[in-house]
Amino acid sequence: MNIALWAVAGVLAAAYLLGGAYKVITPKEKIAAAGASARWADDFSAGGVKTIGALEVLAAVGLVLPAVLDVAPVLVPLAALGLVLLMVGAAITRMRRHEYGLVVVDLVYVVLAAFVAWGRFGPESFLG
Repeated sequence: MNIALWAVAGVLAAAYLLGGAYKVITPKEKIAAAGASARWADDFSAGGVKTIGALEVLAAVGLVLPAVLDVAPVLVPLAALGLVLLMVGAAITRMRRHEYGLVVVDLVYVVLAAFVAWGRFGPESFLG
């Protein structure tokens, strides 16, 4: 179980680090023009998109670094829980935009992040 939690946390961290950094660095207009899956950016201000990106980067770091450094490892499940909330918001945004096919992708991320949160709060907690 511990290996599965590390693997999922690592994959999520890589995905959110790259995606979040892209949102922080790239202008909102360029993100929105990137394709159908990025039209959500039209619903947010430039600052809002950058904030979402910054939250993704922080969550990516929080999924791995506290456990690796053994400094405040309780932040790992909290970061995963934060990603659950962020992706629920993403799914709601996609449903409002009638992008139902992409909601499934968001829900996969919700399930993966919830798995890490559950595992690190419960059976494979770093605190025990």
